[in-house]
Amino acid sequence: MGLARFTAYAVLAGSILGARSAGAQGSGTASDTPADKDTATVADSATAADSGAGSASSATNYVQTLLLGLTISGYAEASYSYATENSGSTTVGRLFDHTHDEIALNALKLVLDRPYAADKFDAGFHADVLFGQNASLIQAAGLKLGDQGDIPQLFVTLNIPTANGNGFQFKAGKMVTLMGVEVIEDVVNPNWSEGYQFIFVENFTALGLSAEYKFNPHLDAQLRVTNGWDVVTDNNGRKSFMGRVGVYPDDKTSIGLVGYLGPEQAVDTTADRYGVNLVLNRKLGRASVWLQGDYGKEEANAALPDPTRDAEWWAVGGWLTYEFTPMIGVAFRGDYLDDRDGARTSGVLGFPANTGMKVGSGTATLNIRRWPNMLVRPEIRYDRSDLPAFDGKQDQFTFALSAAYLY
Repeated sequence: MGLARFTAYAVLAGSILGARSAGAQGSGTASDTPADKDTATVADSATAADSGAGSASSATNYVQTLLLGLTISGYAEASYSYATENSGSTTVGRLFDHTHDEIALNALKLVLDRPYAADKFDAGFHADVLFGQNASLIQAAGLKLGDQGDIPQLFVTLNIPTANGNGFQFKAGKMVTLMGVEVIEDVVNPNWSEGYQFIFVENFTALGLSAEYKFNPHLDAQLRVTNGWDVVTDNNGRKSFMGRVGVYPDDKTSIGLVGYLGPEQAVDTTADRYGVNLVLNRKLGRASVWLQGDYGKEEANAALPDPTRDAEWWAVGGWLTYEFTPMIGVAFRGDYLDDRDGARTSGVLGFPANTGMKVGSGTATLNIRRWPNMLVRPEIRYDRSDLPAFDGKQDQFTFALSAAYLY
């Protein structure tokens, strides 16, 4: 048994044990908070609270509706980007910033949230509706709202009260991944553009069931059973699994370990994809640091560039943010992906067909919050590959400016 498969099994087993322990004794994710917290957030990931990426934006406003406990929040965003080595109107290898020399309507997001009460038998729900070019790039197979519309999340939560007051949560529906620092809603990411780990080695969403429990202020766990990565309808008849264990040594440090396992190719139940994702976060006064590591493997199947052998990939990333004042901050990111068999990058988002590619980037972003509820972000980024991936060259610079209104 390979190390990655063993670690994935270990994380999944730890999540299962956590769920069993919870049933005997008694964390809501960032996007579905307990009702006793008088906050609302546009963050769309279970890891957003771990990443602390919300430091990139001001506190989110929300509207308390006539329906008791239901809140509405979201954001609207537009941007412009320019790539020195573009492929026509496209910036190669990029996601939400893939348009070259164009003004883009990135997103209009609406978030509906009815939090649950953790101290009693209660229920809640969470729904995200996304319109704009960003929606077209993350749509799960089997569900979309036209060419530029999506429902990234739609799930219900059932809470069972426990002795420690945190409750044990069951969730059912479509949810974002447990992996990574960066999330779909770029306004809460440290940088505006997405790194290669978010784009190429993680899933965006999955539809299934989740069991979640917070043991104490220092430990929580989640376990999910889903139809697979970025699909609504199961495409091969076998379920996929993802588990996460979160450790919080103190109020300034978090460690998240995720393991995943399951077949992800259509009609093929024999080829498992499995791996691990590790995220570390440390707050240092006005600064925050994140480190992320990924390792994945997929067993031989017809969808791989070389269908006769297993494919492997690994990636690392680091982020540093610093807040000069509440109105201005800066964020730096460096990331590197070794897709040694081409399984994650071959022919994807303009990258050339390949049986192995290495690519990395360095990014600097200025986060400006001078106007109420506004986040303005100029950014410069450098990318380099070991292949002539950028319009026949091995590197490129991109320059971008985004503006988002959070409500």
